[in-house]
Amino acid sequence: MALAIERSEAVRGTTSPNPPVGAVILDAEGEVVGVGATQPPGGPHAEVMALAQAGERARGGTAVVTLEPCSHQGRTPPCTGALLKAGIVRVRYAVSDPNPKASGGEAVLREAGVDAEGGLLATEVERGPLRAWLHFARTGRPHVTWKYASSVDGRVAAADGTSRWISSEESRAEVHVLRTRIDAIMVGTGTVRADDPRLTARGIPTDRQPLRVVVGSGDLPPNARVLDDEAETAHLRTRDPDEVLAELAARGVVDVLLEGGPTLVGAFVAAGRVDRVLLYVAPKLLGAGPMALGDAGVATVTDAVGLVFEEVSMCGPDVRISAVPAVENG
Repeated sequence: MALAIERSEAVRGTTSPNPPVGAVILDAEGEVVGVGATQPPGGPHAEVMALAQAGERARGGTAVVTLEPCSHQGRTPPCTGALLKAGIVRVRYAVSDPNPKASGGEAVLREAGVDAEGGLLATEVERGPLRAWLHFARTGRPHVTWKYASSVDGRVAAADGTSRWISSEESRAEVHVLRTRIDAIMVGTGTVRADDPRLTARGIPTDRQPLRVVVGSGDLPPNARVLDDEAETAHLRTRDPDEVLAELAARGVVDVLLEGGPTLVGAFVAAGRVDRVLLYVAPKLLGAGPMALGDAGVATVTDAVGLVFEEVSMCGPDVRISAVPAVENG
């Protein structure tokens, strides 16, 4: 399953709106004979890719998959049928498919005599490569990760407005890798006017760039770098987080990285539309300067948005914190 998760993560960002699934086929003796991952929309699913590599050695073997094999006919045939045709006798998967149209694969396999069971490394998959897609499948909304870097005293820039570079080279490199694996990067018009960001993945070999999303009713400077031809840009002339997310969902966007300023972020926090916070804390004190979050509808400490730290680790000299709402957004 660890190998399947690795393959799943490797294709994250290339499969939306389909899930980035990883699959491993073991032969009857338990040897790995096939590994696969979901291809871009319209292409084969992970199980089919892994079975093709395994060939006849799959017969009598085991399939290990990050998501319950689908049992419906979509753009491609059901994966349950492919597994049965290949002679697979045992299936272990991590997470049940929350999509009513595709779920029920375990039951189909069991009816056919296959030993099928879920729950294997489920937490690792739910917090890892399938996090955004599972949220999208359950809510119909893209998953939003608010990513920012700050000093220890919570400043995102110095008093004169300079912010390069608060975080370390290691943290910045990691963020560019992250950008290659998400569907869209979102900022507000104020950030475009103030910082003129590129909003692209740089320094990482990649065949794709995320959609650049600018939120706000104001016009963009005609020479803004987000208007160049490095990547597609969508200017959504609204300030309503739900309108933004509905438009992105209609475009097949599943995973969004929110890198906006305090006003835009405050609107998303107030609306309950931040699904994860990814913070890089640099070992620096600035004493003054802007904060990351503006008005978020919190008038008193009892109204504070509660978070759960799911991971605290190091990235170079910085502390990396991944946190999710204490109560899942509705």
